[in-house]
Amino acid sequence: MNRAPKLGRVLPASDTAGRGREGAVVAAAFVVCLLGGTVRVEDTLTAPPLAGWLLALVSCAVLPARRRRPLAVLAATTAAGVAAQPLGLVLSPPVIAPALVAAYACALGLPGERRAAGAAVLASVALLAGSVPLDGNLSWRDASRMGSVAAAPLVAWLVGHAVRTRRAYLAAVEERARRAEESRELEARRRVAEERVRIARELHDLVAHQITLANAQATVAAHFFDSRPEQTRVSLRELVETTGHALDELRATVGLLRQTGDADTAAGEGPAPGLARLPDLLESFRRAGLEVAVRQQGRARALPPGVDLTAYRIVQEALTNVTKHAAGRGARVGLDWGGGLLTVTVADDGGAPGGPPALSDRPPGYGLIGMRERAAAVGGELTAGSRPEGGFLVTARLPLPPVRDVAADGEGTGRTPGATDGGRTA
Repeated sequence: MNRAPKLGRVLPASDTAGRGREGAVVAAAFVVCLLGGTVRVEDTLTAPPLAGWLLALVSCAVLPARRRRPLAVLAATTAAGVAAQPLGLVLSPPVIAPALVAAYACALGLPGERRAAGAAVLASVALLAGSVPLDGNLSWRDASRMGSVAAAPLVAWLVGHAVRTRRAYLAAVEERARRAEESRELEARRRVAEERVRIARELHDLVAHQITLANAQATVAAHFFDSRPEQTRVSLRELVETTGHALDELRATVGLLRQTGDADTAAGEGPAPGLARLPDLLESFRRAGLEVAVRQQGRARALPPGVDLTAYRIVQEALTNVTKHAAGRGARVGLDWGGGLLTVTVADDGGAPGGPPALSDRPPGYGLIGMRERAAAVGGELTAGSRPEGGFLVTARLPLPPVRDVAADGEGTGRTPGATDGGRTA
């Protein structure tokens, strides 16, 4: 059986490029160090001596390990530079090129800036001491050369420190950009989730109310079909009217969801429902067989649109729940304007049914959840539970803005039904 010949491991492109740069740096340092060895004391140039070759080879051989052991490589290359004069070479900046590469690597790789700076200073001091002429004769030319040799490691460290700072800055900018992108995505997801909840709440309030009324009217028609045909015809006409209203409101709601945000288009759809439409709402429940009474306490005043819509929807959903689940056929709606709050209460009588049978029992839905979310959205709260004397009570406390604020903004749109204490809307 023929087997394919084994091929060598193919290195990734990044590894290949990294090794190419590493080889180029080491080769450049070797060439510069070797050329530095051609300079003589009399500033003449000669062929690189054997000591120059040896110094260049030894000092550049350790450079590939500068990223793993930067301090050790800097110490080795500095020691090689200090040995230049005893080997008969002129200690100049080109000769210590490997030490400069090591100082640059220390500035990039060491964890602390002080450690890298201290290592560069020690290397500078060592090279300064190693560049002193052995014969003791110090000329201006020698002093200039000594200064340049001592300053070279510090300059290499400064360059490395600048590159490190730049890289850290770019990394921080990229990290901030990444976090900002993640934040935008999370914010977009949060807004989408909130919008889905809002749409679900609006559709629930609309569909649950209208379908419950239609179901109740159909139940009344079926109940009186044989005994009271006239009442059956009235219930069927009301059923047709209710389903027509449901289609109109559903069409308007879908139109609002499909609009592109044009203010003129939004205004053309009409204002959102509020307490000003409460009499019509209560009348629709009465036609479905639910007796509703309204009691108002305190002086009514205009409401911000959000609070006005919330109060209306809470009354609508609570009465819808009474129609679906309560045994009795009576409910009371209370509006209490006082203490900086609008307190909305809806309670059913909890008595025995006095008319057609109530709707069949169904598992609990999202009505109470939606009412609590609506109340919380405008800074209020909602409680719901059974009453000791029987029946169910829903209480919502919604904040009222100061009168001067509503009057100044001109945004109050809510009106209460035409009722007085102990009265009942017509």
